[in-house]
Amino acid sequence: MKAFKSIAILGAAVLVSACAPSRVDNAAGQPTVYQDVGSAGRVQGVGIESQDVVAMTDKMMRSLLSNPMVSNRATPPRVLIDMEGFKNESTSVINLNMLAKRLQIELTRAANGRMVFVNRQNLAAIQKEREIKREGLVDGGTIRKTQATAGVDYQMFATITSQDAIDRQSQMRQRYHYISFEMVDMELGTLVWGDGFEMSKATQDNILYR
Repeated sequence: MKAFKSIAILGAAVLVSACAPSRVDNAAGQPTVYQDVGSAGRVQGVGIESQDVVAMTDKMMRSLLSNPMVSNRATPPRVLIDMEGFKNESTSVINLNMLAKRLQIELTRAANGRMVFVNRQNLAAIQKEREIKREGLVDGGTIRKTQATAGVDYQMFATITSQDAIDRQSQMRQRYHYISFEMVDMELGTLVWGDGFEMSKATQDNILYR
């Protein structure tokens, strides 16, 4: 009889626990919100963020287009901008290809023929297309044939550097960035243009950048 009562009590306890309301928070989260890439977002830290990339590339674009040695030549120079010329020596995480691509695309749009941009990232695909044309597998297309692909007159080089400071009492973090940009004559080795972008940020929150 005692065993039967124990089983009954145990069963009742299981039933009550099963019927009890769950403590798991199943409430819907906040909906996704589009933000202006040129303004500070809701998640901010001391790293390089979207508004910094936009401000940086816009400034470099305007500065480069105002340089007559590059943008006002009788024959538009061939320019190479890709991540191979970009270095990150800072403590910040940033996609160098994103930075290089935004600068290249914005310059391509704004230069309007004053500069010709050489594509080296897709060189394998370009070489393959040239080979099958010359082998007669496809016709020559509508553009003239050339003996070789385009050589480069100028190449863009950029270096990202930073200096960090931490207040151990308040845990306030501060980071100063300096990003240098240089356009180099790839035949003579001289500098035809240069400019920089700098910023300093401070926060107590530790944001993870990926």
